[in-house]
Amino acid sequence: MAESYLTVSGPGRASFEVRGSEFIGHVRHAATTDEAEAFVDAVCDEHVDATHNVPAYRVRIDSNGPTDSVLLREYSSDDGEPSGSAGKPMLNVLQGQELENVVAVVTRYYGGTNLGVGGLVRAYGKAVKDAVADTDVVEEVPKERFTATVEYDDSGTVRGILESADCEFDADYAETVSFAVTVPRADASALRERLRNATSGRVELGG
Repeated sequence: MAESYLTVSGPGRASFEVRGSEFIGHVRHAATTDEAEAFVDAVCDEHVDATHNVPAYRVRIDSNGPTDSVLLREYSSDDGEPSGSAGKPMLNVLQGQELENVVAVVTRYYGGTNLGVGGLVRAYGKAVKDAVADTDVVEEVPKERFTATVEYDDSGTVRGILESADCEFDADYAETVSFAVTVPRADASALRERLRNATSGRVELGG
């Protein structure tokens, strides 16, 4: 079963200079690749006059899915810096700290002095480390979402089970009663089975 993972709780930022070049590290949580790429675009727009805006991210591509497998989408680019001198060192920091669902962008304003590949590797890595240090690293538990729809006669039973379980839910009382449930993935199958058994299979479960 998918286990918990480490991520950042919020945005982090750090800046420093190396031989005249300014480096600004940005990190934030991203639940999807779309969120990660949107953050990269936002930083590029904010620092459109920068010499480089170098991205890297590690995102669970099925973090809300129904299966037990977890796949990581890992991405980095050097954005015009020498190959392997920027994006890969940034990704290495995220990997080394075992961070997932996190995106980093390092902005560089060139100061007129070449730093060499080694200097760039150190600077880009440091920018990510410092930006992560500016926020909190937290443990996240993979969640699964599903709906449970029943007639009113069964709604009290279902609500009681959900209130006693380690989950969050919202109830919509219309012609039928629909519960939108968010539960740790490790507990999802057992909770669905409890609902089926308690309603003699009358509950309608959806994604």
